[in-house]
Amino acid sequence: MIFNKLIPELMVSNFQKSIKFYNALGFKQEYCRTGFAFLSLEGSQIMIQQANDTWKTAELVKPFGRGINFQMEVRDVKSILQLAKKNNYPVQYDLQENEYEVLGKKLKQKEFLVEDPDGYLLRFFQET
Repeated sequence: MIFNKLIPELMVSNFQKSIKFYNALGFKQEYCRTGFAFLSLEGSQIMIQQANDTWKTAELVKPFGRGINFQMEVRDVKSILQLAKKNNYPVQYDLQENEYEVLGKKLKQKEFLVEDPDGYLLRFFQET
């Protein structure tokens, strides 16, 4: 396995509930140990850790991760959205097509945001 240069590790309040969420959206558990999992989805990598006092800088108050969303490119954004809706996960922004200018080039992508059990926002997108 090749590890990305940046891999976010998210503190979670209920490890089992979070594992269920990420698995339902198609994430693969690359490896696990008690209260920790390294997950991947089509090249995106993320770690989840049961909240503890080891890395705590302040009290965790929901929603966790305020001010950030994690963008992940996928091959079929609609199928992941269907999984989120099928499992009644809170879709914060339904599927929409947006256009961005990057280095003088216009890029179009379909994207949606879903909230994990602790309030972290995941933005899944597919270039169109």
